[in-house]
Amino acid sequence: PHSLDAAIKSLPDANWVLVSVPGRYAAGVAEDALRQGKHVFLYSDNVPLADEVRLKQMAREKGLLLMGPDCGTAVINGVGLGFANRVRRGRIGIVAASGTGLQAVSSAIHNLGSGISQAIGTGGRDLKTDVGAITAHQALDLLGRDRMTRVIVLVSKPPSPEAAARLLRAAQATGKDIVVNFIGYPVPGHQIGNIHFAANLADAAETAVHIVGSVGTALFEMEREPFSGYVRGLFSGGTLAYEALLGFGAVLNPIYTNIPIRADQALTNLTQSQANTILDMGEDAFTQGRLHPMMDNDLRIRRMKQEIADPDVGFIVLDVVLGEGAHPNPAAELAPVIAKADHAGKKVIAIVVGTDQDPQDLNGQIEQLAAAGATVFSETSEAVDYVFNRLYSPADDTYPPVSLDALQKGLTAVNVGLESFYDGIKSQGGTAVQVDWRPPAGGNERLMGILAKLKQKDSIG
Repeated sequence: PHSLDAAIKSLPDANWVLVSVPGRYAAGVAEDALRQGKHVFLYSDNVPLADEVRLKQMAREKGLLLMGPDCGTAVINGVGLGFANRVRRGRIGIVAASGTGLQAVSSAIHNLGSGISQAIGTGGRDLKTDVGAITAHQALDLLGRDRMTRVIVLVSKPPSPEAAARLLRAAQATGKDIVVNFIGYPVPGHQIGNIHFAANLADAAETAVHIVGSVGTALFEMEREPFSGYVRGLFSGGTLAYEALLGFGAVLNPIYTNIPIRADQALTNLTQSQANTILDMGEDAFTQGRLHPMMDNDLRIRRMKQEIADPDVGFIVLDVVLGEGAHPNPAAELAPVIAKADHAGKKVIAIVVGTDQDPQDLNGQIEQLAAAGATVFSETSEAVDYVFNRLYSPADDTYPPVSLDALQKGLTAVNVGLESFYDGIKSQGGTAVQVDWRPPAGGNERLMGILAKLKQKDSIG
């Protein structure tokens, strides 16, 4: 066949279209495929960002997957697309905004004796702010519903903080174990809830294989009461504040602070919190003319009252540091305002640092804080985990979900472009037809524009 239309007529059961034509023509071919209800593997690069956003929005509205542009690799129902390696089937799914990253992880999983359920590429720009991880969200939702997928590995080139935070919240909602390796993204710890953070691609593969090989296959059990609202952290310890910023910053966006790690996190007015805010109240700006908050709780108590009065606040996190020289009974001072917060429907989380030999009586401090309504932990990571598992993220039912048929039906494809991709599908036992593609209108830009307008009118009509 010499056209996509003719190829689809010759292979009406085709559920995928592979596009690897020059970038200037790729968006048009991909759009034609989407209009005919086909999932798209878009290998072509040099596709304008505006076209990528438009095509992904179109695919989402139709309940279809658009992988790419510049998507080099995928494995669908055991058939590798593009530059995929041959790997055994298994219980580990992959969502990757990185072609070689997907290859490295899938190969490592295979070499460790495990296997791949599905591997979905998104294209390297999917996790950028302008695109908003559209395909990654669809892929996560799809693998979350796929019974053959037990663990999901998320891999990306450096993502935007906003896209990464939203995607991690979506990953949490799947209820499955998720292994994350976002290159260049600050790792907040080893694990938050059902999210496992890997240091590199090899670590991601090893972690996924370990989880899938563990006893039992039940979904991650999240002991949580869904809750919402901004997080406000009021810390006396600078390092604890940094640790909280790193942990919460991985899953919450935007987040502001007086100790920014990134420029966009800087809080412009220290007297007024914004969205999610983490404050180190032991910094000079807060301690001029007064004792450090480890000795004097007055300023933190006043700030807590301010946060309690904000209807958009859901969680208040504070540290209580015991030891020589610290306040002799901090819990006694903090308990009344904690009770006030609890009465106002705010969740208060207290991180207590100390030992049973400290003069303040560690157990006594914990009992007072808990009696006032606080949830008490000894580590910042536990507090982050607690909040993360209770954050309420309503399901996005604005768009139709991608049908599981995309994963459960045998791969049948139309290939438009590189013939080696067609050969690869056939050699793996897949069904495919190759289009003898030529540029529309002989590549004449003016005539191509006229043809595009005519097609648009036909589709509207």
